[in-house]
Amino acid sequence: MTVLELVEACAARLEAAGVAYGHGTVNAFDEAAWLVLWRLGLPLDDLDGAAANVIAPDDEARVDALVAERIATRKPAAYLTREAWLQGVPFYVDERAIVPRSFIAELLADGGIDPWLSEDTVRVLDLCTGNGSLAALAAMAFPDVTVDAGDISADALEVARINVDRHGLAERIRLLVSDGLQAVQGPYDLILCNPPYVNTASMAALPPEYRAEPELALAGGGDGMDFVRALLRAAPARMSDDAVLVLEIGNERAHFEAAFPRLEAVWLETSAGADEVLLLTRDALLRAG
Repeated sequence: MTVLELVEACAARLEAAGVAYGHGTVNAFDEAAWLVLWRLGLPLDDLDGAAANVIAPDDEARVDALVAERIATRKPAAYLTREAWLQGVPFYVDERAIVPRSFIAELLADGGIDPWLSEDTVRVLDLCTGNGSLAALAAMAFPDVTVDAGDISADALEVARINVDRHGLAERIRLLVSDGLQAVQGPYDLILCNPPYVNTASMAALPPEYRAEPELALAGGGDGMDFVRALLRAAPARMSDDAVLVLEIGNERAHFEAAFPRLEAVWLETSAGADEVLLLTRDALLRAG
């Protein structure tokens, strides 16, 4: 059996089992390719180059076992491989932290927030940092900044420490245990936040792959806005005069606008459209009161 044939066979198994995606892939074929290539030790971005390789029976059995584990446990593939990728950068992840998948990563990589920044943007906060991936990407995108990376979960920050050290960023990223903004001081010129925003009804309907992640990183209360309300009340006191806050709220735009009807938000374009990530200036937060 060739690599491509094995990927196709594994994709069929995943599809038949009804597993859920969204933690780095969006369909059975891509998920199967990830698992097969990772287990075989092949580059994850070069299926075409390996497609015709013939697989030894022992290696095929190892792949079969991994796919069987994916189906039986319903854990996201990233928890099985202990790795997730954002904007081509690899990050360690395990069950102590949510699997990174923020659209804010796109904005850091493609300069989508650059028009709101300046040479005075030197202090950055990544709140709800999880495994530290956005903090690392921010440090990579802006070589002159320092980053505070805060999270309520000490376990998640242990994972973040692995990634900060892996990418040689320990001198520029400080990890802080913080319940929201309570333990951070600022003032910050840029705040990034991918908070818990899933509303109660949506939490109840999540497939097992999402329930394998820390609930603390997902659940946002009845309308998904519990954490966001506290954040927006406290944020201006932690922001410099020209600072901006970039906030991801997933599929909760309607709930966000209902909760903050007077707030002037700039909705940012990502590969998911212009409804999932928004930008708020300090002035807009103060005007909304």
